[in-house]
Amino acid sequence: MRILRNYILKECVIPFALSLGVLSCVFLLGYTVKLTHLVINKGVALAAVGKIFLLLIPLLLTYTLPFACLIAVIMAFSRLSADNEIIAIRASGIRLKALSMPLWVAGIILSLLTFHLNDTVIPRAHYEMKKLQGRLGLQNPDALLEPGVFITDFPGQTIFIHRIEGNTFYNITIWQPQNNGPTRTIVAKRGEFTQVPERRELILKLIDGTSDESDLQHPDTFYKLNFQTLFVTLDLSALQQEGAKKPKSMTIHELVAEIHRLEPLLKVDDIYPLETELYRRVTWSFAPLVFILIGFPLAVITNRREKSANIVIAIFCAAVYYLLSLGAQGLSMEGQLAAKYILWIPNLTGFLAILILNRKLCVS
Repeated sequence: MRILRNYILKECVIPFALSLGVLSCVFLLGYTVKLTHLVINKGVALAAVGKIFLLLIPLLLTYTLPFACLIAVIMAFSRLSADNEIIAIRASGIRLKALSMPLWVAGIILSLLTFHLNDTVIPRAHYEMKKLQGRLGLQNPDALLEPGVFITDFPGQTIFIHRIEGNTFYNITIWQPQNNGPTRTIVAKRGEFTQVPERRELILKLIDGTSDESDLQHPDTFYKLNFQTLFVTLDLSALQQEGAKKPKSMTIHELVAEIHRLEPLLKVDDIYPLETELYRRVTWSFAPLVFILIGFPLAVITNRREKSANIVIAIFCAAVYYLLSLGAQGLSMEGQLAAKYILWIPNLTGFLAILILNRKLCVS
């Protein structure tokens, strides 16, 4: 049995390592283009960009590690099944339940590793990245102004720029939420930006646009104002506030402490994101175990040698899991359902599928 256990684990290790490496490279490839743009066009130091690149690796592991487990198990056992090795093992009197024991052990170990990543390593990497981006923003503010993305680095406003050429930008939209009343929206055809280092500000000069201004007689309503020139100030001092942590940068212990602090204050809108992040990390820590256990019976039942078909099956299973998780997170963030219940749905669905597949496997 020991020889068989080592043989099974050996069959899974190489596909796991290859899958983890390929998936990480694919995810990092999208960031590489953006980071290269910062070095070439924005003048950001190569050392700073390299550090951001390294910090991205643990952030991606929460997605790539469970997915790599699923691909590895499906590919390994699909080959064993296609080569009739599973039949030979069963013919020798070894039950499939015993065959899956090494997978249980590997799944539990990898889940514990994932929990450690979600609890300590990933929040620390996220926090360090935010601090580094803040320092880069103070040294080179125009690096924060990226075309085609929603920019939320400046407090109190969200910015979207369609195109930037040098110091000039085109088709800009700025949303400024108001405490009392609708969100103020500013739209301009073009503009320029100027840095004011001594005041830690970035001045946007907007040209030829419209702005929704509050009606003094009716504060809840706005009227449309056409302008030729409008100046908007972006505060860069907030980028220096390294002490404040967002939920993604907090450890599980810090999340629990923050929830307990806000509960007596009845700030439920602030508690929902914290609870969602807390239970997301806990439930996602079980993803390697779920993916490994669901991959074993699925591979034996489908009995396909083709690697492309196995990868498609793995993508489908992972997509269902993560879509369920995203839906649960959305309901939890809105406070429609309690996070401590709703975020367990992907794992419960996975274990239900495991029971059904194993029952079918035993019958066949």
